[in-house]
Amino acid sequence: MKLNKSPLALAVALALPQLATLPAFAQDSTLPAVTVTAARESTYNPVSASSATKIDAPLRDIPQTVNVVPQELLRDQAASSMEDVVKGIPGIGLSHGDGQRDQVTIRGFTAIADQFIDGMRDDALYFRDLSNIEQVEVIKGPASVLYGRGSSGGMINRITKKPGIDKTEVTATFGSWNKKRGEFDVARKLSESGVAFRVTGAKEDSDGYRDQQFLKREAFSPSLLWKLSADTSVLVQGEYLSDRRLTDFGIPSYKGTAVDVDPSTYFGAANARDVDFSQARVKALAVALEHRLNGNWSLRNAFRRYDYSLNRNNTLVGSVNEAAQTASLTHGNVRRQEDGYFNQTELTQRVEILGMPHQLLYGVEFSKQDKDQVNRSQANVASVNIFKPVLPVLPLAANVAPGTDNLGILKNQSVYVQDLATLTPQWKMLAGVRYDDFSQETRERRVGQKNLDRTDRAWSPRAGLVYQPSGNQSYYVSFSKSFQPSGETFALAANNAAIDPEKTTNKEVGARFDLLDGLATVSASLFRLERTGIKSSDPATNQLIPIGTQRTDGLELTLSGDLGQGWKVVSGLALLDAEITRSIARDDGRMVQGNQPTLTPKRSANLWLNKELGGGWHSGAGLNYQGDRFANTGNTTVLPGYTVVDAMLAYRAAAFDVQVNVNNLFDRDYIVSGHGSSKLLNLPGAPRNVRVTARYRF
Repeated sequence: MKLNKSPLALAVALALPQLATLPAFAQDSTLPAVTVTAARESTYNPVSASSATKIDAPLRDIPQTVNVVPQELLRDQAASSMEDVVKGIPGIGLSHGDGQRDQVTIRGFTAIADQFIDGMRDDALYFRDLSNIEQVEVIKGPASVLYGRGSSGGMINRITKKPGIDKTEVTATFGSWNKKRGEFDVARKLSESGVAFRVTGAKEDSDGYRDQQFLKREAFSPSLLWKLSADTSVLVQGEYLSDRRLTDFGIPSYKGTAVDVDPSTYFGAANARDVDFSQARVKALAVALEHRLNGNWSLRNAFRRYDYSLNRNNTLVGSVNEAAQTASLTHGNVRRQEDGYFNQTELTQRVEILGMPHQLLYGVEFSKQDKDQVNRSQANVASVNIFKPVLPVLPLAANVAPGTDNLGILKNQSVYVQDLATLTPQWKMLAGVRYDDFSQETRERRVGQKNLDRTDRAWSPRAGLVYQPSGNQSYYVSFSKSFQPSGETFALAANNAAIDPEKTTNKEVGARFDLLDGLATVSASLFRLERTGIKSSDPATNQLIPIGTQRTDGLELTLSGDLGQGWKVVSGLALLDAEITRSIARDDGRMVQGNQPTLTPKRSANLWLNKELGGGWHSGAGLNYQGDRFANTGNTTVLPGYTVVDAMLAYRAAAFDVQVNVNNLFDRDYIVSGHGSSKLLNLPGAPRNVRVTARYRF
């Protein structure tokens, strides 16, 4: 698909009225309710989401693509990682994240730091657990207007499980490669005191399909909700995660594609469990105060503090001699210690202006993060045959001086405003703007290295118009913009401190059609994303690569919901025409300009069908298709397209469930993910595997 012109050209003028002089709502002139209570117990088709507007707005009122993965789908597919969650979302490409973190591309752009939890930034580099997650919401396109820096192709927001219900549930999962996982979820309402609590947790001890692969994980998340009055509540949430696993960079390439070896083949140390592991620990505390001032005004303050540590040790392929059919290994150590806080204060107002109901959101945010890192990398520690590697025994520590040893300090101050307005019964408008003052400082500890600092100030606008000619149709046009500073995730360095932020613009048209009285929804979006000033780092040399300007023209289609007679469906299709349109860079001997961005297939699709068979029995099956992707910006190494089929059979009773999931049913060999800036680091997908889950409620 080739779109030579932008699908829309939208000029927006936003004037903020002097609200203090306007009357409040009369008793009979309130906004239509935006919180929708579903009549059915569960669904594949949630009707609302909070991520796109920071209010609980119907999806049909949002002029932007939002994909929601609800709890029921997470359970039916036995999702155990963020990769499992997002692989069925159109326009998502998968990265292995250096074997230490969740990482994806969205609409062709990396989203390494675009992770959030309950609307608060969560950009530490680790693998997230799902035991405390109710649903996952993915906003497509820039989201800086509400969330600040980042989010070129989109952002991922995890919605946590909250107190307010009575529940006791324990879950046990056993599966291939010695998978053993237990979870619990206990919630109680203490109605007389207005207090409710919830505690979730998980413990996992598993091996894997890759040689020497292992995972040891613990998660614990307590929360307390205290309703001080009918108008005031306080929610306190804690989080603890410990995750230790093999740091797996995958397999190298050979003659333009991933080397043809068994999916279990590991390129690292023979004693990998001792010297090629990543240990991450995350501790966080969040407090949210909500107070309704009156029928028109409400106030919310949210605070989150986190502490993150990473001890990463890895061996990876640094270079390949194709003539000799050998790979040279690089061994390294990374130590990261982070802590920080975020504070958001938001005021919501319902007001009528010129006879039109408005829901206004005013916000301020302050944050500070300290990111300490030490990185050592020792090249040529061993050479192995790329088809039959005989792995070396290596020491834990790389015997070289640090290539990175510094403290990065990130501070942000921002103010934003958003207006969701009903112009007429058929027309709605969503518009907003945010101003960020983002400062970065790097304090170097290496001799001869200079301290660095810079401050970036940026405006991030968004505007969209929605037309709803009937209760089951919704059409929209939108424009949004975001910025990505040089040290968005990592510390400033000499090679990027003088570079202005990258900028992304998104122009989009879309439609939603509700079917079967709202039980199912079809959506379509046509968009153009363009990002300027793109840069990337080579993992072998740590040198900055000036990629340039990238554009993605795309079409996404989805169908989700309940089809009747016990059938439920989630499906999607993405057609992406992504191109690096301007660049002076070269990679693997070739110019980058005109190439396709890495890990971005031109075509991808997903389908999941669930059928209630009667008598408590349920069955499900689905497929995930990814077209050919390029492993490197030079486009010299291709990761072939693949289709993987999964299946499920479950029996569900009032007090218990038993479920069997078979993934990769036909045992397909494929490459599931790559690095994103190197052709030598490609991760094979899992062979056929089985998970058995038993869930008991009492």
